Amino acid sequence: MSLTQWMQKAREAHRQAHRQAIEQLYEDTCTIYEEQEVTDEDTNITSTDTVAVIANQPCKISFENLSTTSDSDNVAEQKIAVKLFLAPEIDVKPGSTIEVTHNGETVRYSNSGVAGKFCTHQEINLELAERWA
Repeated sequence: MSLTQWMQKAREAHRQAHRQAIEQLYEDTCTIYEEQEVTDEDTNITSTDTVAVIANQPCKISFENLSTTSDSDNVAEQKIAVKLFLAPEIDVKPGSTIEVTHNGETVRYSNSGVAGKFCTHQEINLELAERWA
């Protein structure tokens, strides 16, 4: 085995160990929904419907820049930055709706951002589906 091959094997082993360490933090689950065209079998009419493409996927959710609600135009706006961590091979299209179950509570997020993909995980910014309290 050449030095280059040995280094590649060592790098891959390091990545696998890193990925396993990250995935040990996945205490949450998520269901990913996409808008898809669905054809009714009886009427042959095609319409757009929200379809679950992945269910009960292990993940981790992270909250950043937590702040209290502020009064804007007499409506309380929720301000929180939410990031979802999950396996890199999961395909999440930008704009997907994602339901995350965290500490026994399920929250719906919409307008998922473009995934930042790494060899060990991916990170996706999320927006609360209900912006107003």
